[in-house]
Amino acid sequence: MTILSTILAGAAFAANLYMILCIVRIFMSWLPGLSANPAARFIAGATDPYLSQFRRFKIFHAGNVDFSPIAAFALLSALSRGLTVAARGQLTLGLSLAILLEVIVSPISFLLGFFALLILARIIAYFAKWNSLHPVWRAIDALINPVLFRIKRFIYRDRIVNYMQGLITGLLVLGGARLGLNIVTSLLSTLFRTVLG
Repeated sequence: MTILSTILAGAAFAANLYMILCIVRIFMSWLPGLSANPAARFIAGATDPYLSQFRRFKIFHAGNVDFSPIAAFALLSALSRGLTVAARGQLTLGLSLAILLEVIVSPISFLLGFFALLILARIIAYFAKWNSLHPVWRAIDALINPVLFRIKRFIYRDRIVNYMQGLITGLLVLGGARLGLNIVTSLLSTLFRTVLG
């Protein structure tokens, strides 16, 4: 193993360790009582500047829920993967572009799938005639309604549609978008690796 390979492997390990610190920081934010702890302050000081860079993007926010850590983790994961592959001497331009594409697409794909699953759960609850005023369903509605509103406005323009039609339309659009995005990403990744090495 060369010195450069050792340095790259060490950097990949550091990226993985930093990702673990970011995960710990996310869990700490759920338990505000931990913030007085010196170790918690150190973790917050080390990770908050990085995580706050992703909070600025509105695409990662739905209601009061912040999905920006997913993008932060995707970038760290890709960095770790790229450094590991480079340490083995296998990093090419094509593989670099494929990894970059995955960094961009994976948070978007996750969000599309996440909202599609929430909508599917809402459809099941509707047909099962579960209490739609339960706090769980109200929280889910608070998450999915802004997304459904945009989808319905785009597809139906000013026409009024019933709730179930809106849910089914949202599920089809989000599921189809995720499937299409994953197919295009896979084709482009294969193309990058084949043509550019």
